[in-house]
Amino acid sequence: MSDLIDDPRPGQNLPEYTVSEVSGAVKKTLEDQFGRIRVRGEVGRVFTARSGHLYYDVKDDRNVLACTTWKGQVSSLSVVPEEGLEVVVTGRMTAFGGQSKYNLNVDEVTVAGEGALMAMLEKRKKALAAEGLFDPARKKELPYLPDIIGVITSPSGAVIRDILHRLRDRFPRKVLIWPVAVQGAACAPEVARAITGFNALTPGGALPRPDLLIVARGGGSIEDLWGFNEEIVARAAAASEIPLISAVGHETDTTLIDYVSDQRAPTPTAAAEIAVPVRLELLGWVGDQQARMTRAVSQRMQTRDQRLRDLARALPRPDALLSGPTQRLDLMADRLPRALTRTVDLRRGRLVEAAASLRPSLLSRALAEQRRRFDQSATRLAPGLTRVVETKREALARRADRLSVKPIERDLASKRDRLEALTRRLSSAGQAQVKDWQSRLTALDRLRETLGYKETLKRGYAVVRGDGAVVTTQVAAQKATALEIEFADGRMTVGAAVAKPSTKAKPKPPEQGSLF
Repeated sequence: MSDLIDDPRPGQNLPEYTVSEVSGAVKKTLEDQFGRIRVRGEVGRVFTARSGHLYYDVKDDRNVLACTTWKGQVSSLSVVPEEGLEVVVTGRMTAFGGQSKYNLNVDEVTVAGEGALMAMLEKRKKALAAEGLFDPARKKELPYLPDIIGVITSPSGAVIRDILHRLRDRFPRKVLIWPVAVQGAACAPEVARAITGFNALTPGGALPRPDLLIVARGGGSIEDLWGFNEEIVARAAAASEIPLISAVGHETDTTLIDYVSDQRAPTPTAAAEIAVPVRLELLGWVGDQQARMTRAVSQRMQTRDQRLRDLARALPRPDALLSGPTQRLDLMADRLPRALTRTVDLRRGRLVEAAASLRPSLLSRALAEQRRRFDQSATRLAPGLTRVVETKREALARRADRLSVKPIERDLASKRDRLEALTRRLSSAGQAQVKDWQSRLTALDRLRETLGYKETLKRGYAVVRGDGAVVTTQVAAQKATALEIEFADGRMTVGAAVAKPSTKAKPKPPEQGSLF
C-alpha cells in the first residue's frame, strides 16, 4: 500500500525533447523575438571563407556578437567590414544548431559616425601611401592641348554642363562622356570600370581613346563623396595610362582619388580650365611670336646687308690690286732676254775652259789604270763571293729547320681580315659621303628653284622686256618699239607684232628690279 501512495521521483513527469527540437525552438524564439534589428559596435575578427561567405565579430567592451554575411549579400554592402571600424550592422538574429551558436545575419553595414569614416579614410590613405601610389614621380604630365577628353561623371546635373560650357568657351574639343553613379553603393565600381574602360580603348579606333580623363562630381557630405574614397577607385586611377584630373567636390573636399590622380582641380569648372588653354590667347601669342620672328629676321637681314656693304667699301679696287703685279711682270719681261744671253755666254766660257784640259792621252792613261784596278779586284772577287755564299748557305741550312710557314700564314690571314674590314669601312664611308653629297645637292637645287625668278612669277609677277632688254621704268617702256611680257606660264608681245604666248621658250634670268 505504501508504494501506491508514495510520490514519484522529482522530474519524472517532464516531457523529453530531441536535440534538433531544442535547437529549432531556440532558433524560432530568437527569430520571432528579435526579428530585424540594428546593432552598433566595433568590428573584430574578419574572415572570408573560400565559398565567398563573410564571417566577422561585432563587439563592445564586454561582449561579442558573431555576424555572418552570405556570398550573395556581400556585393550589396555599402561598406565592407574592416577590423577596428565602428559600424552599425542591420540584419536578423538566427541560431546554428550544429555548433550551438547564435549569430546575426547582416545584410547592411554603415559606418557609425563621421569620425569613424575619417579614421577608415586615414587608414586607407596610409596603406596606399606606403605602396607609393601618392609619389609625385609616378604622376604623368598633362597634354598641352588634348584632341579628345573623356569625362567620367553623372550625365545629369550641373557638373557636365559646366565642363562642356567651359571647354566650349576656352578651346572646343571632342568630349566622350562615360555616365556613372556619383554616390551610393554603385559609385565606386562604376567609376573604376569607367577609368579602366577608357584605357582599354584603341587609339585612333572607331571609338578613339581619350588623351585626358576628368573624373568630376559636385560637392556634398563625406558620405556622399565616399565612393571616391574606395580603394578600387584609387587603384584604378593610379593604374590609368591616360593622364587623369580629379575634380570631386568643392575646393575644401578631399578624397583618395585626389592623391593618386595626376592633377587635382578644386572644382569641375577648374578641371576644364586646366585641361585646355584659351584659344584666343593662344592665337594672340602665336601672332605675337610670328611678328617678333618677322622683325628679328628683317633686322638680321638689314644688319648683315649693312655689314656686307661696310666690308665691300673696305676692300680695294680690282685694278689697284693688279697694278703692282702687272708692273713687276713688265719689268721682268724686259730683263729676261738680257739675263738669258748672259747665262749662255757664261756657260759657254766654262765649257771652253774645261775642254782645254781634256786630252786623249790623259783619258787613255786614266782608262788603263781603272782597267788594271778592275782586273785585280775581279781576281779577288770570285773567291770572296764563294766564301760568302758558302757561309750564307750554311747559316740558311741551320735556320731552315726552325723556319715555319704557319706564323706567316696566320699573319697573312690577320692582315687579310684587317684589309677586308678596312675595305668595308671605306666602302660604307664612301657611300655615306656620296649620299650626303646627293642630299646637299638636292637641297641646293630646291633652294635654287625657290630663289629663282620663276617662283616669283608664279606669285603673280611678270618680267617686261623692250627691244631685247629688261624694262624697269615707264620712260624706257615708252621708248621701246615693242614690249614682251613674260608670265609664269609663257610670254606675250605687246606692240608692233603681237605673238602668241609661248610656254616652251627658255626664259633668261631677269635683272634686278624687273619684276612687278
